[in-house]
Amino acid sequence: MTDTFCDLAQGKCKPCEGGVPPLGDADIARLMPQLSDWSVVDGKLRKDFKFPDHYVTMTFVNAIAWISHQQGHHPDLAVGYNTCRVEYVTHAINGLSESDFICAAKIDRLADL
Repeated sequence: MTDTFCDLAQGKCKPCEGGVPPLGDADIARLMPQLSDWSVVDGKLRKDFKFPDHYVTMTFVNAIAWISHQQGHHPDLAVGYNTCRVEYVTHAINGLSESDFICAAKIDRLADL
């Protein structure tokens, strides 16, 4: 884990009401190495998580809900018995923002617990 990753995970999401451009390819390329196994698919920041059972999966989902509420920035989730796909995109700008990366880094921290 790099110091930059720590800084990103300790960041605070900024509200986005639109009117700003989404991150460009250079910014995305700079931020991606600070995350663990995330990818950009169809313009969204995505990661699939796998767990031993449904209880652990739902515990993870509830922890994501708490982070989302605290940050005011919410992912799209696809939840299965022992899987959870997390996708971030800033809908107000129809693209990725730094807040998407901050929340992804926070979820990486959570998954390491």
